[in-house]
Amino acid sequence: MTNKTTKIQATGKYVRLSTAKTRRVLNQIKGKKYQEAILILEFMTYKPCKIIKKILESAGNNALNLKYEKQNLIIKQAFANDGPKLKRFQPRAQGRAFRIQKPTCHITINLSIN
Repeated sequence: MTNKTTKIQATGKYVRLSTAKTRRVLNQIKGKKYQEAILILEFMTYKPCKIIKKILESAGNNALNLKYEKQNLIIKQAFANDGPKLKRFQPRAQGRAFRIQKPTCHITINLSIN
């Protein structure tokens, strides 16, 4: 007998957010039930919440496609990895230019069955 496990996952790539600020929100929802995490994200006022909520809803819909119910889902893993940085230059006094790095990140959310 083989024990075949299916992965319920959603990923957002090249999201224009800081990795550290995104991890701060993801740590709040790790280990929570799906419905509870949606509620937490809805009422938090941080910028990454809206995007993380979309990714979490996408993972929930992926679970529905695999015939699982959303009430039974728990957030098993939620992490943000660094993406490439957008490099820009800001003009400064006396002909100089300062480099501005705009960070991106890849957000991954894994769900499991309760």
